[in-house]
Amino acid sequence: MIETLSTSRRLGYARVSTCGQTLDAQLEQLKADGCTKIYREKASGARADRRELLRLLKVLASGDVVTVTRIDRLVRSTFDLFAIVKQIVDAGGQFRSLAEPWADTGTSTGRLMIAVLGGLADVERDLIRTRTSEGRSRAKARGQHMGRPPKLNPAQQAEARLRRAEGATLKELAKSYNVAVATISRLGA
Repeated sequence: MIETLSTSRRLGYARVSTCGQTLDAQLEQLKADGCTKIYREKASGARADRRELLRLLKVLASGDVVTVTRIDRLVRSTFDLFAIVKQIVDAGGQFRSLAEPWADTGTSTGRLMIAVLGGLADVERDLIRTRTSEGRSRAKARGQHMGRPPKLNPAQQAEARLRRAEGATLKELAKSYNVAVATISRLGA
């Protein structure tokens, strides 16, 4: 255990959403907590492709401690929190939030809370899936088209099929309707 402590790094993560906000308060708190490297960015918490967060997760080693000032600086949903914390723990690291002491995977209470969050994330995912499915079913019942609108209207589709039957090539048809060849080939022409 002593060996792990001597080789562990204290990594911080600080984020603000808009250019008008500053990272100063978060940086000060993370430095005061002993973070030797702080990954910082200005990006929405809803984005999954945050460059600095991905860099932090990529360099994470066993024994490292990832610290945030508050959970909402890291994620915006239970599902995302569980996924990121699971990634940290799977890499052998530990997660801590300065403002939420219960969110510390280095304690038994913290590990319990993360397990509970995992269950909540599953429920959240199922609720979203159910609501989406119900909404899709209601829309179909109203006769709404699902997915992207077709590139060609029904008259153009019929005309393209007829022209194809008369010998026009897929490439010629695609060029004349200003669409991809795949669009024409999907017509079954």
